[in-house]
Amino acid sequence: MELGEKIYQKRKEQKLSQEQLGELLGVTRQTISNWELGESSPDILEAKELASIFEISLDELVGRNIESVLLKK
Repeated sequence: MELGEKIYQKRKEQKLSQEQLGELLGVTRQTISNWELGESSPDILEAKELASIFEISLDELVGRNIESVLLKK
C-alpha cells in the first residue's frame, strides 16, 4: 500500500476529515489531499506525527513490513 493510501485509510479509521487532520498537524486541508493523492509527501517530522496520531509505527505508516525485516535477521 502506498503512503497516500495509508494516510487516507488511517484518517478514515480515525473518523477525521482532511481539515481536522491538517489542524492536528499544522498544515492545510490541501496538503493532506496532496499527500493522499500522492502528489507530495509529508516530511519526516510530519510523518512521525502522523504515525503518532494514527497510533502506528513509522515503519507501518510508510509500508515497511517490520516482520519481514526481523525474519531476514
